[in-house]
Amino acid sequence: MTGLRVQARYPGTEARAGKFPGPSLIPALTAIQRRCGWLPREELVALGRDVRRPLYEIEGVISFYPHFRTSPPKAVQLAVCHDLTCWLHGSDERIRETKAKYGDDVEIEIVEVSCLGRCDVAPAAAVDERPLALAEVDAAIAAARAGEHETAEALRRDDERRPNDPYEPGGERYRLLRKALAGDLRLESIVATLKDSGLRGMGGAGFPTGQKWEIVAGQEAQPKYTICNADESEPGTFKDRQILAEQPHLVLEGMLLGMLVTGSEEGWVFIRHEYGLEEEVLQAEIERLREEGILGDDALGSGRRLQLAVFTSPGGYILGEESALLECMEGHRGEPRNKPPFPGLYGLWGKPTLMNSVETFADVPIILERGADWWKEQGVNGAEGLKFFAISGHVERPDVYCVRAGATTRDLIELAGGVTDGREVGAIQPGGASSNFLGPEHLDVPLDWKPLQEAGSMLGSGAVIVMAQGTDLLAAATNVLRFFRNESCGKCVPCRVGSHKAHAILSDLVEQGKGVGDVPDKITQLEETLRLTSICGLGQVALGPVLSVLGIDRGGAAAREHPKDREDTET
Repeated sequence: MTGLRVQARYPGTEARAGKFPGPSLIPALTAIQRRCGWLPREELVALGRDVRRPLYEIEGVISFYPHFRTSPPKAVQLAVCHDLTCWLHGSDERIRETKAKYGDDVEIEIVEVSCLGRCDVAPAAAVDERPLALAEVDAAIAAARAGEHETAEALRRDDERRPNDPYEPGGERYRLLRKALAGDLRLESIVATLKDSGLRGMGGAGFPTGQKWEIVAGQEAQPKYTICNADESEPGTFKDRQILAEQPHLVLEGMLLGMLVTGSEEGWVFIRHEYGLEEEVLQAEIERLREEGILGDDALGSGRRLQLAVFTSPGGYILGEESALLECMEGHRGEPRNKPPFPGLYGLWGKPTLMNSVETFADVPIILERGADWWKEQGVNGAEGLKFFAISGHVERPDVYCVRAGATTRDLIELAGGVTDGREVGAIQPGGASSNFLGPEHLDVPLDWKPLQEAGSMLGSGAVIVMAQGTDLLAAATNVLRFFRNESCGKCVPCRVGSHKAHAILSDLVEQGKGVGDVPDKITQLEETLRLTSICGLGQVALGPVLSVLGIDRGGAAAREHPKDREDTET
């Protein structure tokens, strides 16, 4: 499944004509690393010769992505997470203990990494890319040294059917897709139902789903493409991981329905490389669809060509930003594009591209099955529909919960067994690392777009992080800022330089035991500069959590809205 570069026809895209053409080398590089454990120079030379691409171009791509290795790995690699949820569970101390125990072992490489998407087992780790709790690494390291490579953490799949799944366990699936292929479900009615339902993109920006599908369908350019953005990399966020594990059939059916509506024949699930277990589930489901004739050149005899594949991310939070994701899929460095044009008009290889998140696609089948009115009636507190949340931090049962949209943080904390050790809530992040902190007075604010915005935060990625009373909130916000500093792609000078400068100032204050009253005005000035001048959402939100903590500790939440650009905000 490859695409061809086309002549740019939108203002602002002319510079793309100078980029290297041809199919992406990312899958080939990923395959080499999986086979060899790293990227030997002779393999790169051979690849360049086979595809007629210069070695410097290949090495330029490799240098951008943190997952690619250009030197041989040690016998065992231990990756440990140091981001917010793991930090709340004492990861700093546990990392020091682990380094003291294994740091002198020449066979073990210890690497501190950003969020592994396993916040429910915090502090999280991975031994040779197999995820587990940090407390279990000793046994996993011993097994790896013995040449045993069993999965340290089995794929967790809830046997209980989620409320967004229209299919009975063991029953025939893809009912809506079969109807659409047979002509019993008109494509126009699919768009109308989605628009009536009010379904919005669940990746962060909340663009109306039906409108997005309609826009892409109305484009004349061919071919068109469809992408499921499963590059869930924000600290505290792991709901999409669980949806992929439990409901691959809903995600793929939603994608395929989107492909039928928009006239796309090729689709990809773009998944982070840390989700190897979930990728296996997807690959098995795609193969089953091929065997049933749902995928192929003549899907179920309909005359429609439908093809799906998985594209494994080479790493980097910035790839969750849709245009950076497209750059990666085209085989370039994953730097965000200037917008407009948006992907719905000018996306993968310059063609109209439908891109939605995992949760958005997974909601489509039940909306079409039960209708827009049923969907809207599921919400509470003025909200509409159902919503998945990942809740972690200081709660007894961190997990993924599917609840009525408009449920409150207090409701989620109750589902999660309450705050650990019976403590009170000190603060929350309601929408992942990019969302502003809120104080305990906001526990009853509905977790919905407008109420959270009015409270000074946002729904974001659907990741609620709970911090118990007594948590050093300035240190917590500085931990979040470190993540954004590390994950900046470096394209924007304000983001690249400003995040480093701000983190240096704040980390010095934290190390000296100082508080919010000691934070200089320079931090506020840096936040404004990043928010107003960064190309994408990463720089725009990087310092928002810090400013919100200043507001909380001074007696009131900082009511500042920050945009998030995980899905396009307009098309």
